[in-house]
Amino acid sequence: MEKKEKKEKKHSKLKVFFIIIAVILILLLIGVGIGYSFINSKLNKINYDKIDENTIEVTEGVTENLSGYRNIVLFGIDDADGYTGRSDCIIIFSINEQTKKVKMTSIYRDTYVEVPNHGYTKINHAYAYGGAALSMSTINRNLDLNIKEYVTINFQVVKDLVNEVGGVKINVTSAEASKIPGITKAGTYNLTGEQALAYGRIRKIDTDYQRTERMRTVIDAVFSKIKKMSVAEMNKIADKILPELHTNITKSEITEVMTDVASYSIGESTGWPYKVNGKMINKVWYGVPQTLEESVEKLHKDLFDEENYQTTETVRNISNTIINKTGVK
Repeated sequence: MEKKEKKEKKHSKLKVFFIIIAVILILLLIGVGIGYSFINSKLNKINYDKIDENTIEVTEGVTENLSGYRNIVLFGIDDADGYTGRSDCIIIFSINEQTKKVKMTSIYRDTYVEVPNHGYTKINHAYAYGGAALSMSTINRNLDLNIKEYVTINFQVVKDLVNEVGGVKINVTSAEASKIPGITKAGTYNLTGEQALAYGRIRKIDTDYQRTERMRTVIDAVFSKIKKMSVAEMNKIADKILPELHTNITKSEITEVMTDVASYSIGESTGWPYKVNGKMINKVWYGVPQTLEESVEKLHKDLFDEENYQTTETVRNISNTIINKTGVK
């Protein structure tokens, strides 16, 4: 299959891997010449979760079809009490292991899908039902993917991080201003941690994709300030943030990627499903893919350059069930 060649821009190390605060901080420390033993001590602060990969569902034939790609998912949990809530942010990082190009896909939190053993509901409910393992199984089952690696961060950490860097400058619209404490009109503001988190969590004024974009705007603003910090300041932030990070990617795997980080580049970023029909079902609003099968076909074309991809029978069956249940086609 012939792949399109595109001129790639050279990207900062800050946007190379996962868009995870922890890894980025570590990369910055490496960039200013901090020794390996110091970096290793920082990596030890991360929470490494052990998940039996056999419990993560992957539809037969999918892994072979995605040979040459590594797919990792970032979960953002909006839970003041810990890591048991719903995943209000779901971003898939698809890495071409040959070109080192990384493409990002934000899944709308309200997307109507089949959650294994829990029926048809919002995709972000999977994390609350069964943590990262069930969430990965849900994504794999509905999108024909083979994700077995994840990173989870609580959005409450974003509030702490923003405060640590002295706030972030954000352009706020009139509609957004009414949802942010202490802001009454449109303008450019240096938001506090509480305000930045409120900004990133705004709903109902536009689309779910825009909500995800707002959180990414906050994180990008934070990274811009971190780049200008001293090693001592970075170290302080790392000590505060790293213990809040959960992943099943091993320390050795993270270290291996870090040594080759300069070769990675960020490609396209998109929201999924591509076409959504909002629908009330039993007095609950859902984003219904229109259709699931078509959205998965386009996803594989965009991420993996599969021009004539045909979904698995599993996806086709789920897609038909969604049509029958909702009437959206």
